[in-house]
Amino acid sequence: MAANAAVTDLALRLPTVPVTLIEPRALSEYLGTRITLASETFQHTGSFKFRAAYNVAANVPHQKLITASSGNFGQALAYACKLLKKHCIVVMPATSAKIKIAAVRSHGAEVELVDTKVKSRAERLAEVAAQHPDAYLTSAYDDALVIDGNSTLGIELAGTAQSWDCIVVPVGGGGLISGLARGLRRAGDKTEIIGAEPALGNDAARSLRSGQLVKNTSEPLTIADGARTLSLGQRNWEIIRDEVSDILEVAEDAIAEAVRLLFRYANLKVEPTGALSVGAVFQHRPNFESRKVCCVISGGNVDPLVYAQLLAEGEQEKRG
Repeated sequence: MAANAAVTDLALRLPTVPVTLIEPRALSEYLGTRITLASETFQHTGSFKFRAAYNVAANVPHQKLITASSGNFGQALAYACKLLKKHCIVVMPATSAKIKIAAVRSHGAEVELVDTKVKSRAERLAEVAAQHPDAYLTSAYDDALVIDGNSTLGIELAGTAQSWDCIVVPVGGGGLISGLARGLRRAGDKTEIIGAEPALGNDAARSLRSGQLVKNTSEPLTIADGARTLSLGQRNWEIIRDEVSDILEVAEDAIAEAVRLLFRYANLKVEPTGALSVGAVFQHRPNFESRKVCCVISGGNVDPLVYAQLLAEGEQEKRG
């Protein structure tokens, strides 16, 4: 169903790459369901985060922006600020993928690395913000402009000629799934929305089950580095609570296998966080049997060494 004029106008204003829809028959046959991949790996800076980052940078009057990010939002905000001739500072965990740290710096942004075993991202972010009182401090997910930017993905999916029984979406801080839900619902699309979250950091699943926002005690050391968050954002949680039917927990081995399945059956390079949706379908196959499923692939910015290792491990397992 077509989006309303105001929402459509937002989608038209953002200089984003349209989502790429792929229907890999071999993957559908392997998983026993009809799969469509909604891939954001070809988006500017390699992930959906550019939708949110550009919307933030373009709509605040500040010439300096600060955020904390494991990588994808940081490089998206850095690139958006580069396009808009603004300055960007990104606080990143020292454990972030090297390719992501390098990408943030390549767009001219400052990077502040923090050892999260000693000091949390939030603590270091507060220190940096205090040093730059003239800057706009944005969350990678818990920001109204971020959610609205991400809603453009929901608008695009609602505007396709296709229909699905459900859409499965990776979950970290909740910016993508809440934005997608907002875009779909504003467009009048009632498709079921299901989240996919690392089992090691299952705060969102626990929140949905309990009906109240809960937090991880520390950043989860999951292979899905984009989902190493302490909790959902408050704005994200309010939308997720009302619009998301379920959040499935995905084991580390299922995330790794999903990365390999996407390479093997869809010829698609995907980072572990981006593969969460396929990992959820792989691990919870009975939930999706014979259904038409859209899996959102949120990004492809994986460290080459990590990616090579994941693929090699899969080949070793096949050989026994």
